[in-house]
Amino acid sequence: MVSSNLHEKLLATQDRDADIDLLRGALSIDSVTGNETGFATFLKSQMETLGLETGSGEFLPGRLNVWGQHQPVTGDDAPRLLFVGHTDTVHVRGWQEAWQGKPQESPFGGALIDGEIWGRGACDLKGGICAALGGLRLLQKAGYRPAGGLSFAFIGDEESGEPGTGVSAGAHDLVKRVKDGTIAKPDFAVYVEPTRLDVYTAQIGFFIADLTITGKSAYFGTPELGVDALKATHAILGNLWQHEAELAAGPKHDLVGASSILVTHINGGGYIAVPGECKLSLIRKLRPGENLDEAVAAFEAVVRSAPVADGIGVGIAYPAGRDHRFGGSPVEISRETPAALQLSRCVEVATNGQNLSGGAIGGAPYWSESPFLVNEIGCPAVYCAPGDISVAHTFEERIEVESYLAAVRAFALFVADYCGLEEEAD
Repeated sequence: MVSSNLHEKLLATQDRDADIDLLRGALSIDSVTGNETGFATFLKSQMETLGLETGSGEFLPGRLNVWGQHQPVTGDDAPRLLFVGHTDTVHVRGWQEAWQGKPQESPFGGALIDGEIWGRGACDLKGGICAALGGLRLLQKAGYRPAGGLSFAFIGDEESGEPGTGVSAGAHDLVKRVKDGTIAKPDFAVYVEPTRLDVYTAQIGFFIADLTITGKSAYFGTPELGVDALKATHAILGNLWQHEAELAAGPKHDLVGASSILVTHINGGGYIAVPGECKLSLIRKLRPGENLDEAVAAFEAVVRSAPVADGIGVGIAYPAGRDHRFGGSPVEISRETPAALQLSRCVEVATNGQNLSGGAIGGAPYWSESPFLVNEIGCPAVYCAPGDISVAHTFEERIEVESYLAAVRAFALFVADYCGLEEEAD
């Protein structure tokens, strides 16, 4: 049972400046996808300072995953908890220009403005990583150590957007290391994606499809000699939008809503001639319970059934395979999972009286890497961390200081409640 007395002790013990400095130090390191190793090395050093058994390994040449482990002191059957977060951020192109002459001009400056810390990765998700490490540091400062097993794993290649990256190579490597025993298999995991300190037991899935529609170009004065790829694309789009309407009217998940499909880009034509090629891209959202293979098959049937002229070819590529060759799987654990409810109560205690919200059970309107944990190693996992996903990937990325500090205490309480505590010897 979560102890309010313990929280009062943690609140009195917490070194706010040290926790803020930890986050600002993390933000000072450029870790755009592909360049994670500097930040990973920083985190490994932080874990060593906390007395953890640390390790590191390349998931791709020159790109490191790092981890740290506290072995259980009450026997091998003690519960084991894992905090996971990705070390990479999206790019910072345009940030400096957007804030020129303002305190938040540098995306790596960690500017403190009106109770918020600004910078790339502040909420997605260096705030969550630092809160997790800060939680263990706070317990140690209060004179405790976990009785059970506690691990941290910080992995790269989660974000999309940089050429040749963003395929969850770091998560694949983490799974391999858990399976071979390098990292102890956890009984429960918290992936520190931003949730505004709610506890997400479900998440959407997705696939991205790039379509190339080919016909035959011909001079505009003799269009009968061509096969119009743009007209064919129009027909395909009509089918896709009908599919979108059917998905919207179909089953809904009470935490993440209905499935959907969204056309995100289209390009075709360009000459004074019959368009010989057109390209479009789309993303399909899957609700928990949907099967990715079945969703892809249904999508392709929609595309192939469009009324197009003879001579039209349609190629489909799926560029964003994650835990599945077509994309990322949806996933859900029971919202009655005891550890999820424990975490929810810890957040409620840590935010009570602080003019903060958090602790509600919810669903992630985004995809991240918990399917690797749930499906690949059989570990129940949730998302929980400070920060608002709506400002992630934007020039507005920032995190509320008080929410971040509450997360430090909430994670400390959860470690205490889930793993148990022992007093440190003097």
